[in-house]
Amino acid sequence: MKDNRLRSAVAAGRVPVGHMVWEFGTRGMAKILESADLDFVLIDMEHSGFDTAHVADLIAWFKATPIAPIVRVPQCLYHFLARVMDAGALGVMVGNVETPEQAKLIVDSVKYVPMGRRGVGLGAAHTDYLGADPVTYYQRSNENTTVIAQIESPVGLKNLEAIAATPGVDILWVGHFDLSTSMGIPGQFQHPEFLAAMKSVVDISRKCGKLAGIQPGSVEQAAQWIGMGYNVISWKADTALYSNALRTEVAALREQLKYR
Repeated sequence: MKDNRLRSAVAAGRVPVGHMVWEFGTRGMAKILESADLDFVLIDMEHSGFDTAHVADLIAWFKATPIAPIVRVPQCLYHFLARVMDAGALGVMVGNVETPEQAKLIVDSVKYVPMGRRGVGLGAAHTDYLGADPVTYYQRSNENTTVIAQIESPVGLKNLEAIAATPGVDILWVGHFDLSTSMGIPGQFQHPEFLAAMKSVVDISRKCGKLAGIQPGSVEQAAQWIGMGYNVISWKADTALYSNALRTEVAALREQLKYR
């Protein structure tokens, strides 16, 4: 089981930086992301067409890099969570976590005893198809995997401290579009109520010894949110990054063509 670079970055005192893949799930993505020196990748199953087999392929390709693959599952259900872990994911992200009971279900699904209740299937992809001493492997896996709970609703905000206090939860992650929408202020990221919610996530994370994560869409957003205390950053989704770069560079090209 390779080291979880997200966790290693935190241990080294760095802010882990990642990227979300939800469209371009090709074999080349792993090495492309490695060339950017990223710490982790979020492989999205919630808003993409990726099924478990496709995710397993992506995880296998990322094994050729030091990047930690984290999978956002479609729902908070054992069969999604445990299957991506058995495929070799080094952690999971779950959207719209609203209660400590949901948080515990996530931890139970991805952690082995004594931390959780994950079923045992050694000798599969997550152990590189090799056998493993169960006790040693359980401990290593429990220490090396990351659990991310997304806060995306007023109910989640209300139960924030109980979610953060759940043993095994590592990161509270604001899904800023979903949170603002559920608060009745969609996309209003400078609204005082939204900023207060953002601050509460950071404050509770620090109080409970957890990390606060987010995915900004611009350098300006990143500067503001890092300044607020967010200390795990995913830099955009693949479609946003590619389309923005393409539009910008094609516009620059057309500007040059005016002078020909």
